[in-house]
Amino acid sequence: MQDTIINALRRNATDEAVAAARQWVGAEPQQPQAHRWLALALQQQGDAAAAQASLERALALAPDDADLHLQHAGLLLAQRRIEAAGQALERTTALNPNEFSAYLMQAHLALAREDIDEAERLGRMAARVEPDSPELGAIEGMVALRRGDADRALAVLSAASQRLPDDPRVLYALAFAYLAKDLLAFAEQAFRRVLELSPSNHALRGLLVQLALRQGHVDRAAEVMRQVLATPEGDSPGMRRLAGELELASGQPLQALEYLRPLLAELPGDRATLQMLLVAWQRLGREDEARTDLEATLEVHPQLHDLWLARLAVAPVGSAEAVEVVERWLAAMPGHLPALEARMRLHDMNEEADAAEAVARRIVALEPGRVSGEQRIVEALLAREPAAAIAHVQALIDSAPEAAHPELRVWLGAVQDRANEPAAALATWLRLHDELAPSRLPLPPQAKAPAEWPALGEIAQDNPLRPLFVWGAPGSGVERVVTMMAAGSPVLRGDRFGPNPPDDAFQNFHTLQHLADDTLSPVQFVQQWRDALPGRGIADGNVIDWLLWWDNALLWALRPQLPEGRLVIAVRDPRDMLVEWLALGAPAPLALTSADEAARWLARVLEQVADLHEQDLYTHLILRIDGAVNDPAAMGELLEQAFGLRFPPVRSLGPATIPAGHWRRYAQVLAAEFAHLAPVAARLGYPQA
Repeated sequence: MQDTIINALRRNATDEAVAAARQWVGAEPQQPQAHRWLALALQQQGDAAAAQASLERALALAPDDADLHLQHAGLLLAQRRIEAAGQALERTTALNPNEFSAYLMQAHLALAREDIDEAERLGRMAARVEPDSPELGAIEGMVALRRGDADRALAVLSAASQRLPDDPRVLYALAFAYLAKDLLAFAEQAFRRVLELSPSNHALRGLLVQLALRQGHVDRAAEVMRQVLATPEGDSPGMRRLAGELELASGQPLQALEYLRPLLAELPGDRATLQMLLVAWQRLGREDEARTDLEATLEVHPQLHDLWLARLAVAPVGSAEAVEVVERWLAAMPGHLPALEARMRLHDMNEEADAAEAVARRIVALEPGRVSGEQRIVEALLAREPAAAIAHVQALIDSAPEAAHPELRVWLGAVQDRANEPAAALATWLRLHDELAPSRLPLPPQAKAPAEWPALGEIAQDNPLRPLFVWGAPGSGVERVVTMMAAGSPVLRGDRFGPNPPDDAFQNFHTLQHLADDTLSPVQFVQQWRDALPGRGIADGNVIDWLLWWDNALLWALRPQLPEGRLVIAVRDPRDMLVEWLALGAPAPLALTSADEAARWLARVLEQVADLHEQDLYTHLILRIDGAVNDPAAMGELLEQAFGLRFPPVRSLGPATIPAGHWRRYAQVLAAEFAHLAPVAARLGYPQA
């Protein structure tokens, strides 16, 4: 009878299989295997409830049968009863410690709930049973992927997919490993294969649309989207929203509106939908339509924050219409802090300072310490009673948790600075540096110049590579230069300041010593840097590499081995650099114990810059950005003059920093420190006093 059922199932003759299994159950009602095969036939027929009942009968007859518990787990998983499936699998392995499939299913369940350690443990248990199974590679690769080791995940999953070319789970994980490495075409290919194996996976079609868009293949994305929307299962609000995004990306705002406008009723508070609608309306000049649609939706949903923000976005900034919208917002949502903050900003735009301060005090009454309100109160106090502004910020520090003190001390120093209390500001900054010093990097070492530099290497005429290094000492504002350059170049890399920096000699403060004692040769230095580039998304040597630190001793390797390189160094008046470093820190979190230490170290660094420039030791550009640190337009013009290229405009270069010449406010309290910097300031073209 079992063979009859198996043959029927292989032919997909489920009705025949169910009839045969029922006949078996009728003949042998106490036979667990009869109920088991009836459950399997019913499940394949699509009757999960009946299959569940039949399998439970089999388990009642044979509660210690590990295979039955394993089948039960599979049935529960098909019904998305995850917790119950996990219990069934635990029962399976308890009854049969050599049940390989149970360990695998448990491992996949562990991955689904993000229990990576448990998934790894279960993978090891499965390996004891079948150490050569390719399915183990799927578990190992997915564990590596969840732990952020994309390289290992890609290697393991690629090998597993060769042995299991039609396993959707392996292909799915492999696709995400490709994504983690930004190999979009390979990821798309893997996802398409998963879709061939599981054509009902409509969410995956949406992912394919996004992948095609990221690669610039709008036509391919549109084709997949049409396939999705043509099916009842695929025609969902999420897919229609994606279709609207696709039309916007294709420059078709009218078609985008056709998808997006109906979604206002279904997804009235969805931020992404509202943002795309605003873009489409703006491109078509349909502001009145936007007002009408948003007002109609607000009548039905007056408590949706993002919907009010969208309505406010249609009103001219600071206008009477904007005021009226915010007043209605506050009437609908009294005490809603973002609405109060919008009202406060509108008061300021209309030069209603007292009213703005009153709203700010209402905000902090509702949420003591809220940044927007506290900052506005301090601004008001600075205008009429600077000492009270300082006391207000100090009171906030006294009442705040310890973790918030560093950020608040930076603010306190800025307020003291604006209150013309340079000695107090300096004391605040130095106290903060002292508190943070144990958790920061030591100041990079500095080497003496050699008696003679190695010869500059020859650049082959057919060499198209021109790597560019960018660096600036603390306080130089180099990060503002990088912000502007990044807007205009996809090859700029700032990863040296992120959580996953490249592992090369430029990243290692011991490099100078290694070059000096020959444990690192110039050839190895440059090759190490080149070898790391592919992992940073650079296919060749054309990169703009923002360096963590600089010392002219690096030229011992760069002059002979990378003569085609170029170096851009951002500078300001060294005394402004010192004040900014003390006040705001630097992109590289360097430890400081005193203003004198900072000044002496900074003077030595800038003396090397002057030597580099005066002796023309390497192809370089000294970029003086004093007048552009707070002005994106001026920064763009400065870089255009330097490189002969127009850079895209950016809204902001970052939080405002001290303006050029601000160091003079500290001429007395930092007199000794400025004396260390005056000679190198003159060498760089700045006045000594």
